[in-house]
Amino acid sequence: MMEQSLFSTPEMSAAFSSEAHVRAILAFEAALARAEARAGIIPPEAAPAIAASCNVEGFDIEALYREAAVAGTPAIPLVRMLTERVSGDARKYVHWGATSQDAIDTALMLQMRAGLDLLVAGLLAVCEACARLAEEHRRTPMAGRTLLQQALPITFGLKAARWLALATRQARALREQRERSLAVQLGGAAGTLASLGDRGLQVVVLLAEELALPAPELPWHTERDRVAEIASSLGVVAGAMAKIASDLVLLAQTEVGEAVEGSAPGKGGSSAMPQKHNPVDAISALASARLAVGVTPVIVSAMAQEHERAAGGWQAEWAAIPDLFRFTASAVERVHGALANLRVDPSRMRANLDRTGGLIMSEALAMALAARVGRPEAQRIVKTTCEQAIKSGVDLLQASLANVQVRALLSPDEIERVLDPSGYLGSTDTLINRALVAYRALLKALS
Repeated sequence: MMEQSLFSTPEMSAAFSSEAHVRAILAFEAALARAEARAGIIPPEAAPAIAASCNVEGFDIEALYREAAVAGTPAIPLVRMLTERVSGDARKYVHWGATSQDAIDTALMLQMRAGLDLLVAGLLAVCEACARLAEEHRRTPMAGRTLLQQALPITFGLKAARWLALATRQARALREQRERSLAVQLGGAAGTLASLGDRGLQVVVLLAEELALPAPELPWHTERDRVAEIASSLGVVAGAMAKIASDLVLLAQTEVGEAVEGSAPGKGGSSAMPQKHNPVDAISALASARLAVGVTPVIVSAMAQEHERAAGGWQAEWAAIPDLFRFTASAVERVHGALANLRVDPSRMRANLDRTGGLIMSEALAMALAARVGRPEAQRIVKTTCEQAIKSGVDLLQASLANVQVRALLSPDEIERVLDPSGYLGSTDTLINRALVAYRALLKALS
């Protein structure tokens, strides 16, 4: 499928494949049997017999999903197939006291845990690339742009540091979601655990131990905030990747040309224009992010579920959640690909910075004058000076040196110093350091 090859990663596609889904359901069934044996609900010898049959290689997955389309859930044919494989008395204890949603939701949690781990690893790779760029280009001057127009000088290191801070926050948020929102599901037919008698809550705790998932306070069959919170976080991750990718696409424009993706055989060409070198990683990241953000509302809107079992909302998650993880993973990987091989052109950045003839430094001049005549008068003087520079075709330095009012307030050396972009970078160094410190703190916390 095109979306699997273009808008996913091999690892995430594997984590949310049909085989992985069946494997996760089987992991639930094996863990449930072990938990119930530990609680004394089923015979001790039944658990290993059931677990030994929970091997995905022995199942016809295509046939299983064909039956699932009729049954309305893959759990029903899977439990039947599993029961047929278990020998002796143990077979009557397969899926004991559970309902289909217990199996499917717990399997979903196992898959989401694997998916979150993959996304965090991908985001850390993005962070690493951003941190390297921030350090290497800490003092590489470029034009900062607001509303797509030159505004003030910044450094490319600061731009990369902002990307770094953004990606660091996403990695931290997903890690926190992993700890906060994942939970085992076991409630029985209507969330009362009645089928397990007075040992239902004990089984929940033991099942959670078996699967290394948190035990929830209550079964959550139709309370989908856990799933929706994770989905919303992935939507934000996708949006964050889209921001970085948008910057990269704009920097690669012919008229800007300040940074371009690294070349590789067959990458970034055009079928019609031999001269083209398209930012394919950034473009693919943008497409993947839009797909991810587009599917997120499906999961959030599915929270409106009826009574103790959903009629449509829960089922919609089965397609939407794997897609969301695949699309988000693609956005993260493509951003990393663009950043890891990014070719930065400091000379082009400087040329673009100088393109306005120093007008980008008008705020710096106004602030220097404001200290002596107040802000309103300083703004008026600088506005007039800029107009004179444009009209005369000279740069702002020449216009300032020729302006009587400016010369009355600042010496030639002061004017030249004020109009030097490298001297008007504010707290850039400190801000870059903050981004790097936060990233390193996250790495330490995860180690």
